[in-house]
Amino acid sequence: MHQGKLYSPAIPFLAALSPINVMFESITNSLNNVFKRLRSKGVLTEDNIKEGLREVRMALLEADVSFKVVRDFIKAVTERAIGLDVIRSVSPGQQIVKIVSDELVRLMGPTDCSINYNSNGVTVLMLCGLQGSGKTTTAAKLASLIRRQGRSPMLVAADTQRPAAIEQLKVLGQQLDIPVFSEPTFTPPAICKMSVRDAEKNGRDVVILDTAGRLHIDEQLMKELHDVVAKAKPHMKLLVADAMTGQDAVNSAKEFNDQLDIDGVILTKLDGDARGGAALSIKAVTGKPIKFVGMGEKLDRLEEFHAERMAGRILGMGDVVSFVEKAQQTVDKEQAQDMQKRLLKGKFTLEDFYAQLQQIKKMGPLQDLLSMVGFGGMSGMDEMTEKEMPRLEAAILSMTPQERQHPEMIDGSRRSRIAQGSGNEVQDINALLKQFKQMRKMMKGLGKKKKKHGRGAVGGPPAGFPGLG
Repeated sequence: MHQGKLYSPAIPFLAALSPINVMFESITNSLNNVFKRLRSKGVLTEDNIKEGLREVRMALLEADVSFKVVRDFIKAVTERAIGLDVIRSVSPGQQIVKIVSDELVRLMGPTDCSINYNSNGVTVLMLCGLQGSGKTTTAAKLASLIRRQGRSPMLVAADTQRPAAIEQLKVLGQQLDIPVFSEPTFTPPAICKMSVRDAEKNGRDVVILDTAGRLHIDEQLMKELHDVVAKAKPHMKLLVADAMTGQDAVNSAKEFNDQLDIDGVILTKLDGDARGGAALSIKAVTGKPIKFVGMGEKLDRLEEFHAERMAGRILGMGDVVSFVEKAQQTVDKEQAQDMQKRLLKGKFTLEDFYAQLQQIKKMGPLQDLLSMVGFGGMSGMDEMTEKEMPRLEAAILSMTPQERQHPEMIDGSRRSRIAQGSGNEVQDINALLKQFKQMRKMMKGLGKKKKKHGRGAVGGPPAGFPGLG
């Protein structure tokens, strides 16, 4: 293990963090290179603005964004950027970034994560999409999200075409403890209609229809979906599209919308989408909002889509709002308040550090968290992976309680014992203690700042989450 890899300087900030892996990696890198060059210009002119935007255009096309969308986007940015206000600005490079950010928000927005719940009975949500887009898993994720909102969902296995689709949904429902309605001997439209009655009888207020897909859009598929709409009368028709298929996802979204007049889109596998073409094109092409995005395989990894936050991620500026929301869902409030009191007293031990590592693990993949706070892609930051976390934890757990409370007492012989007991090298323990010392200094400074300004009170960001107060 290389010194500095496991114990990155990012550690002090990880007490406040949450993740994103390769999402939009190519377009983010390309745009940041363009912005860096524009910022280096002493004065921005119409020529170097146009030159920079030509590179932005190429970056978007390489990211598999629709040609028409790119053309309209560059036109809008150009019209705003080539003006005296920008060219004479004190920081013209930042102005360009702001204009591009605003246009990205306009392109993907406005944000609409709402679900049209039926106030007079069962709400019916129909999921449709091509085979392989992740409809069945997304149905389970959506059910989990809706239950967290205080509803009582029921899943409906209406995909009688794909082998094992019904069984897959049953397994997912069992994992979530959410009932699954299935009648495989009936037609999908009949199954969907029967499920609504069953929900009414059993006190379920939302049914989620997992319909069949095909490898491509065909007449048989559309007839079946129209029949489902006629029989079950869904309050919302949501298209599930695989973000990693780029323009194929956009083209299928347009066709589904033309045929069914969908109410919104759920983009799956966005965490693995290095290009971003689908996310940037679907709203513009269909006119329908992206409602939710799938950000991983776990059943709690479905997030509301926010255009402003996504623009921040694309531009490499992070998404602190989503991070704070995730922290609020996972952080133990009493533990956070206790940490706040300790910070105000200038106390921070390896016990506290270990406790915060456990909170970070609950929040999701480390790389995702780094991206949310704007550290994605920074040198050394993304090298600290989940595989290395256990060795860090092992090093702390190999210390005695007294050593964790008073790390200054850990001399050479103790470091050798801790290294041997945790499967690390002595230099790794040295690096851990050195960086913990730096982090404790930062935490003491944070505690003094909170005490001076009265920040970190109940209702604000959890204590021990630096940079978010």
